[in-house]
Formats: sequence, structure tokens, C-alpha cells
Amino acid sequence: MEDTKKRKEEEAVFHDLVRDKESKDFARLTSNRKFYAVNRASRAFTDAWLAENCAGKKALDYCCGNGFMAMSLAQIGATAYGIDISPFSIDQAKKEAENKGLSEKTNFSVMDAEKMDFEDNFFDVVVCHGVLHHLDVKKAFPEIARVLKPGGKVIAAEPLAYNPVFQLYRKMTPHLRTEWEAHHILTKADIFESIKSFDGIEMRFFHLIVLAIVPFRNTAVFKPLLGFFEFIDDLILKIPFVKWWAWQVIFILSKPKK
Repeated sequence: MEDTKKRKEEEAVFHDLVRDKESKDFARLTSNRKFYAVNRASRAFTDAWLAENCAGKKALDYCCGNGFMAMSLAQIGATAYGIDISPFSIDQAKKEAENKGLSEKTNFSVMDAEKMDFEDNFFDVVVCHGVLHHLDVKKAFPEIARVLKPGGKVIAAEPLAYNPVFQLYRKMTPHLRTEWEAHHILTKADIFESIKSFDGIEMRFFHLIVLAIVPFRNTAVFKPLLGFFEFIDDLILKIPFVKWWAWQVIFILSKPKK
């Protein structure tokens, strides 16, 4: 119990810092964001899925950070909720929603994602955007299933732990993540832990060799290179062994067990 409390306190403090653009450590703590220049394919997949599944639905941005996903959900017609363990993040999300005129369409709360305050069967959709590796999935999956309606779905986008190059980078940059996060990048076992709480799972893998063009992100050749490397990734990430070396996996969970 004490270890769990300490972990959650460390996560809250760290993510308060990561969201504070005025902090002297902000640039250092967010230096890995350059890699997101090449995640166009996974963003497009996620955006298309959300547009198809969330309009008119009650949706949760699970561990929402600054709330960008909740605001996107609101803009496509969902009743959007966002929760996070970081008070600073929730404060920023509320301010940004007000700036965008979305305050009445969004609901943000500081909350423990492993023990949520929502009633059973509350949401149609839960969106987990790069957050499960911050949590104990043995607690997170059952809790997500609990608040999800019987016909509801979960979309989760997560980094994977198998590529030795990516893992080396993580070991070389310990300041970019908490100790828990560093040791809990998702594995197959973590992902398939979900089948204890859900009967349906679909997976798609994204981003492998495309990361090689990150150094070209601010040059004229970046867009054509991005298209070519996305095409190659789309081919090789269908290979059963190779796909687990991808940077990210997106998985869809359905049929929550009640």
C-alpha cells in the first residue's frame, strides 16, 4: 500500500512539472517530443476511429494530461470527460477548454485512474493515449471495464518494450520518465492482461524505421521521406515477429466482462 501511494505521488509531481511550460526544466523533460513528428500514421488511425465511434457518445480521456484528447472528443460531438492524477494538468486542461469555448462540453477532474469515482457502466468509449505504462495494468483494466457500458469500447495507444534501440534510448534518458514508467513500458503480457477484463481485442502496430528520419523533421525533404518510410513500415509491421519491435501499438478492447 505504501509503495502504491509513493508511486502515485511521484507520478503526480512529475506530470505537474511536464505540463508546466514556465518551469526551467520543461524543455529538458519534454525533449523526446521530437519523435512525435513521425507519428502521422497512428494519429490518422486514431482520429478516424474516434470520428467513427465517439460522436454522440459519452467518452473518457483516461489520464488526460492537458486534455487535448478530451477537447478533440468534444469537437466531434462526444460528451467528454478527462481525469488525471496531476492537479496542474487538470487546471491547464480547464483553462484550455475555456479558451477554446469547450468548457460546457468537457468535464475535467483530478482522480485516481486505478480507482475512479464514476458509476458502473458510465461510458461508451474510453481513450487511453500513452498512459497505461504509467499504471498497474492489473488494476487499470478491471477498472476501465467497470465504468464501460456492456457495448462500449476502449482504444489504447502505447509504446512497446521490445526494440533494443528504443530501450537503449530509454535507459540513456532516465530524466524523461518516472522510475515506474521506465520499468513498465508495455509487453505482450501487459497487453494480454486485458483479456481478463475484456473478451474482444484487436491490435495494429506503428512506427519502426520511420523514426530514422526524425533528424530531418525541419527540412524540405521530410514530408516525402515520411510518406516513403510509412509505406515501408506498413509492409514490414505485418510480419509477426517484426511487428513487436514497433515503437507503438494501438489496441481496441471490447466486450467488457461484468
